[in-house]
Amino acid sequence: MVGARHGRLLPVAALLVAACFSLLLLPPAAAVDELDGSGREAQRNTERISGSAGDVLEDNPVGKLKVFVYDLPSKYNKRLVTKDPRCLNHMFAAEIFMHRFLLSSAVRTVNPEEADWFYAPVYTTCDLTRAGLPLPFKSPRMMRSAIQFISKRWPFWNRTDGGDHFFVAPHDFAACFHYQEENAIARGILPLLRRATLVQTFGQKNHVCLKEGSITIPPFAPPQKMQAHLIPPDTPRSIFVYFRGLFYDNGNDPEGGYYARGARASLWENFKNNPLFDISTEHPATYYEDMQRSVFCLCPLGWAPWSPRLVEAVVFGCIPVIIADDIVLPFADAIPWDEIGVFVDEEDVPKLDSILTSIPIDDILRKQRLLANPSMKKAMLFPQPAQPRDAFHQILNGLARKLPHPETIYLQPGEKHLNWTAGPVGDLKPW
Repeated sequence: MVGARHGRLLPVAALLVAACFSLLLLPPAAAVDELDGSGREAQRNTERISGSAGDVLEDNPVGKLKVFVYDLPSKYNKRLVTKDPRCLNHMFAAEIFMHRFLLSSAVRTVNPEEADWFYAPVYTTCDLTRAGLPLPFKSPRMMRSAIQFISKRWPFWNRTDGGDHFFVAPHDFAACFHYQEENAIARGILPLLRRATLVQTFGQKNHVCLKEGSITIPPFAPPQKMQAHLIPPDTPRSIFVYFRGLFYDNGNDPEGGYYARGARASLWENFKNNPLFDISTEHPATYYEDMQRSVFCLCPLGWAPWSPRLVEAVVFGCIPVIIADDIVLPFADAIPWDEIGVFVDEEDVPKLDSILTSIPIDDILRKQRLLANPSMKKAMLFPQPAQPRDAFHQILNGLARKLPHPETIYLQPGEKHLNWTAGPVGDLKPW
C-alpha cells in the first residue's frame, strides 16, 4: 500500500515544528450548521472578510433578478436521476441541485416576459459508467437536443441566440465535454453555447474551455455527510500536511507525466518519506476527521485543476494549498483566496516543505480565522434545503451582477451568430 504515515521516529527538527503547530494553531472550526443560531462559535477565533469581498459574499440576490426555468421533458433531467440515483452524490451534482433550488426559489418567475435570465435544466453528467464516472461523449448531443427543443417551443432563445440564457456545466472541462485536457481543447466549447453564460466548476486562465463571462463554482460535496463527521471543536491540528488521492493514474497515464502535469508524481517522489507529510493513496474512513486535524490540505490538480478537496478544506478549516497553475477559483470576486489559501506553482512542488514551514505563524492563524467565518463555508456548499449566502445564492449574485444585459445581445432581424452545424460530426447525431 502506498502511503507516508505517522508513527515513524521523527527528526528533531520535525518534532519541533510539529509540536509548535500542534500547540499554536486553531482547532477545527464548527461546520456550517453549528455556526448558525447564537453565533457564539462563529465569533470565537473568526475574522470577517474585509472590504468589498465580504460585502459581496453576504449579498442577498432576491429582488435583483428574475429567472425563468424551462419545463423540459424529463428525459433531459429527472428521468436520468431516477435511472441512476448515484448522480445525486457525485462531485458533478450541482447541476441537479441548482435545478431543484430554482424551482422553489424566490427569484423564479413563471412569466418569461419579465425574466432577466432563462435556465435550461439539462443533466449532462448523469449518464454514468459502472464505476460511477460521467460519460461526457453523449453530453454534446444531449445539450444540442435540449437547445433545439427550447428554440422551437419558445421564442426567447432566438431573440439572443442564448445571450440571456445560462447553463450549469460541471464536467471536468465544462462545456468542452471531455475529461482529458488535450481532447477537451481540441473540441472546444459546444458551439451552440458560445453566447450563453456557463456556470461551471472548471476554471483556468487563457483556456479555451473557460470563456469570458462564465461563473466558476465549487464542485458538489455532500453537506450532510461532512456534518456527520465533525469532531470536537477543541481537537488540536496535529497533522502538518495532509493529502489523500492518486499520484499516478496508471490506467490512463502509465508514464506519469501527463496526469496532473506531473505535479502529483512529484509530490509523491519528493515527500513520501517526509514525516511532516501525511500523504497516501489510501482513503480511510477517518478522511474528514483527518482534515479537521490538519493545518494544510493539499489541493493539487488531477485531470482537471479543480476537485472537491477545495470545498472540504474550506469547510473543515484546513488551509488549502492550491497546486494548479492559472486556476480560476470559485466565486473569486467574493472569496479572498489569496488570504485564506497558499498558492504553489506546479514547478515548485519539490520545494513544498520549505515553502510551508517558512510561512509565519501569524499568517497561518489569520488564514484560519478567515476560514472559520461561516459565510466562507456556506459559499462553498449546496445544502438541502438552501440557506442564505450558500453556493446557490452566490451563483444568483453572479448572475445579478451581469445585469442589465447590454443591448448588443438582442439580435436584429436576420442576424444570427450561431452555426447549428458546427462541431464534430458525432455531436450532430440525434440524441
